[in-house]
Amino acid sequence: MSSVRNQLINVIDSLPETEQQFLFEVAIRFLIASGSDLKSVEAAREEFANGETASHEKINRD
Repeated sequence: MSSVRNQLINVIDSLPETEQQFLFEVAIRFLIASGSDLKSVEAAREEFANGETASHEKINRD
């Protein structure tokens, strides 16, 4: 087994079983992303690279 795989197994095994299920659902969401999800991620990366992001101070959370 590769070193990364062993590390992932150790991280997963260290979590309570209830959190392992949550981690599984998150992993599936990222690994099996839809086409629109991938387009959104790519657009966000381009915006970040171009400095088109808003600072935390500029976000109105009210």
